[in-house]
Amino acid sequence: MSWSGREIRLVARPQGIADEELFEVVETTVPDPGEGQLVVRNVYLSVDPYMRGRMNDMRSYVSPYSLGEAMTGGAVGRVVASHHPDFAEGDWVFHMLGWREFALSDGRSVFRIDPSFAPVSTALGVLGMPGFTAWYGLLELGRPKEGETVFVSAAGGAVGSAAGQIARIVGCRAIGSAGSEEKLAWLRELGFDATFNYRETAVRDALRELAPDGIDVYFDNVGGDHLEAAIGAMRNLGRVVACGAISRYNDPEPAPGPRNLFMLFTKRLTMQGFIISDHYDRLPEFLAQAGPWVREGRLRYRETIIEGIENAPRAFLGLFGGENVGKMLVKVGPDE
Repeated sequence: MSWSGREIRLVARPQGIADEELFEVVETTVPDPGEGQLVVRNVYLSVDPYMRGRMNDMRSYVSPYSLGEAMTGGAVGRVVASHHPDFAEGDWVFHMLGWREFALSDGRSVFRIDPSFAPVSTALGVLGMPGFTAWYGLLELGRPKEGETVFVSAAGGAVGSAAGQIARIVGCRAIGSAGSEEKLAWLRELGFDATFNYRETAVRDALRELAPDGIDVYFDNVGGDHLEAAIGAMRNLGRVVACGAISRYNDPEPAPGPRNLFMLFTKRLTMQGFIISDHYDRLPEFLAQAGPWVREGRLRYRETIIEGIENAPRAFLGLFGGENVGKMLVKVGPDE
Protein backbone atom coordinates (compact mmCIF):
# COMPACT_ATOMS: atom_id res chain seq x y z
CA MET A 1 0.00 0.00 0.00
CA SER A 2 1.14 3.56 -0.61
CA TRP A 3 -0.15 7.03 0.28
CA SER A 4 -0.44 9.93 -2.13
CA GLY A 5 -0.05 13.42 -0.75
CA ARG A 6 1.52 16.81 -1.28
CA GLU A 7 4.63 18.44 0.08
CA ILE A 8 6.10 21.95 -0.06
CA ARG A 9 9.56 22.33 -1.56
CA LEU A 10 11.95 25.26 -1.55
CA VAL A 11 12.98 26.01 -5.14
CA ALA A 12 14.93 29.28 -4.76
CA ARG A 13 16.67 31.23 -2.03
CA PRO A 14 15.35 34.61 -0.91
CA GLN A 15 17.11 37.88 -1.51
CA GLY A 16 15.76 40.05 1.26
CA ILE A 17 12.03 39.61 1.88
CA ALA A 18 10.83 36.09 1.03
CA ASP A 19 7.76 35.50 -1.12
CA GLU A 20 5.57 32.61 -2.22
CA GLU A 21 7.40 32.18 -5.53
CA LEU A 22 10.24 30.53 -3.60
CA PHE A 23 8.06 27.47 -2.96
CA GLU A 24 6.29 24.82 -4.99
CA VAL A 25 3.61 22.27 -4.15
CA VAL A 26 4.48 18.75 -5.36
CA GLU A 27 2.44 15.55 -5.46
CA THR A 28 4.36 12.66 -3.89
CA THR A 29 3.84 9.00 -3.01
CA VAL A 30 4.89 7.55 0.32
CA PRO A 31 5.47 3.76 0.23
CA ASP A 32 4.38 1.17 2.73
CA PRO A 33 6.78 1.24 5.70
CA GLY A 34 9.56 -1.31 5.81
CA GLU A 35 10.90 -2.99 8.92
CA GLY A 36 11.51 -0.39 11.62
CA GLN A 37 9.55 2.31 9.80
CA LEU A 38 6.20 4.06 10.19
CA VAL A 39 4.00 6.35 8.12
CA VAL A 40 2.37 9.42 9.70
CA ARG A 41 -0.64 11.26 8.31
CA ASN A 42 0.10 14.83 9.34
CA VAL A 43 -2.64 16.97 10.81
CA TYR A 44 -0.90 20.17 11.95
CA LEU A 45 2.31 21.75 10.66
CA SER A 46 4.27 24.37 12.51
CA VAL A 47 5.67 27.45 10.79
CA ASP A 48 8.30 29.31 12.81
CA PRO A 49 10.51 32.38 12.33
CA TYR A 50 13.76 30.37 12.62
CA MET A 51 12.91 28.73 9.29
CA ARG A 52 13.76 31.98 7.51
CA GLY A 53 17.43 31.55 8.43
CA ARG A 54 17.45 28.00 7.09
CA MET A 55 16.36 29.29 3.68
CA ASN A 56 19.72 31.03 3.26
CA ASP A 57 22.67 29.07 1.91
CA MET A 58 24.72 29.26 5.07
CA ARG A 59 25.09 27.11 8.12
CA SER A 60 24.39 28.42 11.57
CA TYR A 61 23.24 26.17 14.39
CA VAL A 62 21.30 24.02 11.92
CA SER A 63 21.84 23.06 8.28
CA PRO A 64 20.15 25.14 5.56
CA TYR A 65 17.23 23.78 3.57
CA SER A 66 18.22 22.12 0.29
CA LEU A 67 16.69 23.41 -2.91
CA GLY A 68 14.26 20.99 -4.52
CA GLU A 69 13.61 19.12 -1.28
CA ALA A 70 10.67 19.34 1.09
CA MET A 71 10.79 21.92 3.83
CA THR A 72 10.95 20.36 7.27
CA GLY A 73 9.74 21.47 10.66
CA GLY A 74 7.58 20.44 13.57
CA ALA A 75 4.40 18.51 12.84
CA VAL A 76 1.75 16.53 14.67
CA GLY A 77 -0.04 13.62 13.08
CA ARG A 78 -1.37 10.10 13.43
CA VAL A 79 0.37 6.86 12.60
CA VAL A 80 -1.45 5.18 9.72
CA ALA A 81 0.93 2.22 9.29
CA SER A 82 3.79 0.91 11.35
CA HIS A 83 6.44 -1.80 11.35
CA HIS A 84 8.24 -0.10 14.22
CA PRO A 85 8.20 -1.70 17.68
CA ASP A 86 7.63 1.60 19.51
CA PHE A 87 4.68 2.90 17.50
CA ALA A 88 1.26 1.47 16.68
CA GLU A 89 -1.33 2.45 14.13
CA GLY A 90 -3.50 5.19 15.60
CA ASP A 91 -0.80 6.72 17.82
CA TRP A 92 -0.60 10.50 17.87
CA VAL A 93 2.98 11.66 17.40
CA PHE A 94 5.17 14.74 17.11
CA HIS A 95 8.04 14.76 14.61
CA MET A 96 10.19 17.12 12.53
CA LEU A 97 9.15 15.98 9.03
CA GLY A 98 6.55 18.66 8.48
CA TRP A 99 5.47 20.58 5.34
CA ARG A 100 4.05 17.39 3.83
CA GLU A 101 0.77 15.50 4.19
CA PHE A 102 2.35 12.06 4.73
CA ALA A 103 5.74 11.33 6.28
CA LEU A 104 7.80 8.14 6.25
CA SER A 105 10.07 7.81 9.29
CA ASP A 106 12.45 5.36 10.91
CA GLY A 107 11.24 6.53 14.33
CA ARG A 108 14.13 8.84 15.16
CA SER A 109 12.95 12.15 16.61
CA VAL A 110 9.37 10.88 16.71
CA PHE A 111 7.56 11.17 20.05
CA ARG A 112 4.17 9.92 21.11
CA ILE A 113 1.59 12.46 22.28
CA ASP A 114 -1.14 11.77 24.82
CA PRO A 115 -4.30 13.42 23.38
CA SER A 116 -5.94 13.26 26.82
CA PHE A 117 -3.23 15.53 28.27
CA ALA A 118 -4.12 18.52 26.07
CA PRO A 119 -5.26 19.16 22.48
CA VAL A 120 -2.64 17.66 20.16
CA SER A 121 -1.98 21.01 18.51
CA THR A 122 -0.46 22.30 21.77
CA ALA A 123 2.54 20.02 21.14
CA LEU A 124 3.52 22.61 18.52
CA GLY A 125 2.66 25.61 20.69
CA VAL A 126 2.19 26.30 24.35
CA LEU A 127 3.30 22.77 25.39
CA GLY A 128 5.84 22.44 22.59
CA MET A 129 8.87 24.33 21.39
CA PRO A 130 7.41 27.86 21.75
CA GLY A 131 6.19 27.36 25.31
CA PHE A 132 9.37 25.54 26.27
CA THR A 133 11.42 28.38 24.79
CA ALA A 134 9.52 30.95 26.84
CA TRP A 135 9.79 28.90 30.04
CA TYR A 136 13.50 28.13 29.76
CA GLY A 137 14.54 31.53 28.47
CA LEU A 138 12.66 33.53 31.06
CA LEU A 139 13.19 31.41 34.16
CA GLU A 140 16.69 30.07 33.50
CA LEU A 141 18.30 33.07 31.79
CA GLY A 142 16.08 35.98 32.82
CA ARG A 143 15.96 34.82 36.44
CA PRO A 144 13.01 37.09 37.31
CA LYS A 145 12.41 37.92 40.96
CA GLU A 146 9.03 38.66 42.46
CA GLY A 147 8.15 42.31 42.01
CA GLU A 148 10.47 42.92 39.07
CA THR A 149 9.39 44.33 35.71
CA VAL A 150 9.65 42.13 32.61
CA PHE A 151 9.33 43.52 29.08
CA VAL A 152 8.45 41.08 26.27
CA SER A 153 8.56 42.02 22.59
CA ALA A 154 6.36 40.32 19.98
CA ALA A 155 4.20 39.47 22.96
CA GLY A 156 1.23 38.53 20.78
CA GLY A 157 3.07 35.53 19.34
CA ALA A 158 3.37 32.01 20.70
CA VAL A 159 6.65 32.53 22.58
CA GLY A 160 6.01 36.09 23.74
CA SER A 161 2.50 35.47 25.08
CA ALA A 162 3.78 32.51 27.10
CA ALA A 163 6.79 34.44 28.41
CA GLY A 164 4.62 37.30 29.65
CA GLN A 165 2.18 34.98 31.36
CA ILE A 166 4.97 33.05 33.05
CA ALA A 167 6.40 36.36 34.27
CA ARG A 168 3.03 37.09 35.86
CA ILE A 169 2.84 33.59 37.36
CA VAL A 170 6.14 34.11 39.20
CA GLY A 171 5.02 37.47 40.56
CA CYS A 172 6.45 39.99 38.10
CA ARG A 173 4.97 42.97 36.32
CA ALA A 174 4.69 42.22 32.58
CA ILE A 175 4.85 44.75 29.74
CA GLY A 176 4.20 43.55 26.19
CA SER A 177 4.58 45.10 22.76
CA ALA A 178 2.54 44.03 19.73
CA GLY A 179 1.60 45.41 16.33
CA SER A 180 -2.21 45.36 16.30
CA GLU A 181 -5.14 46.23 18.51
CA GLU A 182 -6.36 42.62 18.33
CA LYS A 183 -3.09 41.43 19.83
CA LEU A 184 -3.08 44.13 22.48
CA ALA A 185 -6.61 43.15 23.54
CA TRP A 186 -5.46 39.54 23.80
CA LEU A 187 -2.50 40.53 25.97
CA ARG A 188 -4.72 42.49 28.32
CA GLU A 189 -7.01 39.49 28.55
CA LEU A 190 -3.98 37.38 29.50
CA GLY A 191 -3.21 39.74 32.38
CA PHE A 192 -0.32 41.78 31.01
CA ASP A 193 0.03 44.84 33.23
CA ALA A 194 0.80 47.22 30.37
CA THR A 195 0.88 46.99 26.57
CA PHE A 196 1.66 49.22 23.61
CA ASN A 197 1.47 49.17 19.83
CA TYR A 198 5.00 49.58 18.50
CA ARG A 199 3.60 50.66 15.12
CA GLU A 200 2.05 53.72 16.76
CA THR A 201 4.42 54.53 19.63
CA ALA A 202 8.21 54.48 19.58
CA VAL A 203 9.47 51.73 21.86
CA ARG A 204 11.72 54.13 23.76
CA ASP A 205 8.81 56.48 24.47
CA ALA A 206 6.49 53.65 25.48
CA LEU A 207 8.97 52.22 27.97
CA ARG A 208 9.65 55.65 29.42
CA GLU A 209 5.91 56.01 30.09
CA LEU A 210 5.04 52.45 31.13
CA ALA A 211 8.19 51.69 33.13
CA PRO A 212 9.43 55.03 34.46
CA ASP A 213 11.63 53.27 37.01
CA GLY A 214 13.12 50.97 34.38
CA ILE A 215 12.87 47.28 33.51
CA ASP A 216 14.71 44.33 35.02
CA VAL A 217 14.33 41.66 32.32
CA TYR A 218 13.88 42.02 28.58
CA PHE A 219 12.73 38.94 26.64
CA ASP A 220 13.79 39.83 23.11
CA ASN A 221 12.00 38.32 20.13
CA VAL A 222 12.46 41.30 17.81
CA GLY A 223 15.90 42.89 18.00
CA GLY A 224 16.41 46.23 16.24
CA ASP A 225 14.78 49.25 17.84
CA HIS A 226 13.20 47.10 20.56
CA LEU A 227 16.57 45.86 21.76
CA GLU A 228 18.15 49.31 21.72
CA ALA A 229 15.23 50.83 23.62
CA ALA A 230 15.17 48.01 26.16
CA ILE A 231 18.89 48.37 26.89
CA GLY A 232 18.31 52.08 27.45
CA ALA A 233 15.44 51.36 29.85
CA MET A 234 17.28 48.67 31.84
CA ARG A 235 17.97 49.03 35.52
CA ASN A 236 21.41 48.19 36.81
CA LEU A 237 22.06 44.43 36.77
CA GLY A 238 19.25 43.89 34.27
CA ARG A 239 19.09 40.77 32.08
CA VAL A 240 18.42 40.53 28.35
CA VAL A 241 17.19 37.15 27.12
CA ALA A 242 18.10 37.10 23.42
CA CYS A 243 15.56 34.67 21.95
CA GLY A 244 15.18 36.04 18.41
CA ALA A 245 15.30 39.08 16.14
CA ILE A 246 12.41 38.72 13.73
CA SER A 247 12.68 42.35 12.64
CA ARG A 248 16.07 41.58 11.07
CA TYR A 249 15.55 38.16 9.47
CA ASN A 250 14.68 39.53 6.03
CA ASP A 251 17.47 42.11 5.89
CA PRO A 252 19.61 41.54 2.77
CA GLU A 253 22.63 42.89 4.67
CA PRO A 254 23.32 42.82 8.41
CA ALA A 255 21.98 45.93 10.10
CA PRO A 256 24.09 47.93 12.57
CA GLY A 257 23.74 46.73 16.14
CA PRO A 258 22.23 48.76 18.98
CA ARG A 259 24.04 52.07 19.37
CA ASN A 260 24.00 51.88 23.16
CA LEU A 261 25.83 48.60 23.79
CA PHE A 262 28.21 50.52 26.06
CA MET A 263 25.38 50.35 28.61
CA LEU A 264 26.05 46.63 28.97
CA PHE A 265 28.99 47.54 31.15
CA THR A 266 27.91 50.92 32.57
CA LYS A 267 24.73 49.25 33.88
CA ARG A 268 26.40 45.86 34.51
CA LEU A 269 23.85 44.11 32.30
CA THR A 270 23.75 40.46 31.25
CA MET A 271 22.74 39.56 27.70
CA GLN A 272 22.57 35.92 26.68
CA GLY A 273 21.33 34.15 23.60
CA PHE A 274 20.20 30.53 23.51
CA ILE A 275 18.97 27.77 21.23
CA ILE A 276 16.23 25.75 22.88
CA SER A 277 17.27 22.50 21.17
CA ASP A 278 20.37 22.55 23.39
CA HIS A 279 18.17 22.08 26.44
CA TYR A 280 15.71 19.32 25.64
CA ASP A 281 16.88 17.41 28.72
CA ARG A 282 14.74 19.95 30.61
CA LEU A 283 11.58 19.24 28.58
CA PRO A 284 10.05 16.80 31.13
CA GLU A 285 10.52 19.43 33.85
CA PHE A 286 8.82 22.03 31.67
CA LEU A 287 5.84 19.77 30.89
CA ALA A 288 5.46 18.82 34.55
CA GLN A 289 5.18 22.50 35.48
CA ALA A 290 3.46 24.01 32.44
CA GLY A 291 0.93 21.21 31.89
CA PRO A 292 -0.97 22.01 35.11
CA TRP A 293 -0.74 25.73 34.34
CA VAL A 294 -2.48 25.12 31.01
CA ARG A 295 -5.14 22.86 32.49
CA GLU A 296 -5.82 25.37 35.30
CA GLY A 297 -6.12 28.25 32.83
CA ARG A 298 -3.10 30.09 34.24
CA LEU A 299 -1.13 29.67 31.00
CA ARG A 300 -3.49 30.37 28.12
CA TYR A 301 -2.94 30.20 24.39
CA ARG A 302 -4.42 31.06 21.04
CA GLU A 303 -3.82 29.51 17.66
CA THR A 304 -4.07 31.04 14.21
CA ILE A 305 -4.89 28.08 11.96
CA ILE A 306 -4.53 28.22 8.17
CA GLU A 307 -6.26 25.42 6.25
CA GLY A 308 -4.50 23.44 3.52
CA ILE A 309 -0.89 22.50 2.90
CA GLU A 310 -0.84 24.66 -0.23
CA ASN A 311 -1.17 27.66 2.10
CA ALA A 312 1.85 26.79 4.27
CA PRO A 313 4.08 29.35 2.50
CA ARG A 314 1.48 32.06 3.03
CA ALA A 315 1.20 31.15 6.70
CA PHE A 316 4.97 31.20 7.10
CA LEU A 317 5.37 34.56 5.41
CA GLY A 318 2.50 35.90 7.50
CA LEU A 319 4.66 35.57 10.60
CA PHE A 320 6.81 38.45 9.40
CA GLY A 321 3.80 40.67 8.85
CA GLY A 322 2.38 39.91 12.27
CA GLU A 323 -0.66 38.08 10.89
CA ASN A 324 -0.75 35.53 13.70
CA VAL A 325 -2.22 35.88 17.16
CA GLY A 326 -0.52 33.23 19.27
CA LYS A 327 0.81 30.17 17.48
CA MET A 328 0.59 29.98 13.67
CA LEU A 329 -0.38 26.50 12.47
CA VAL A 330 -1.29 24.92 9.15
CA LYS A 331 -3.99 22.25 9.25
CA VAL A 332 -3.36 19.59 6.60
CA GLY A 333 -5.37 16.58 7.76
CA PRO A 334 -8.38 15.43 9.77
CA ASP A 335 -8.25 15.98 13.53
CA GLU A 336 -10.50 13.28 14.98
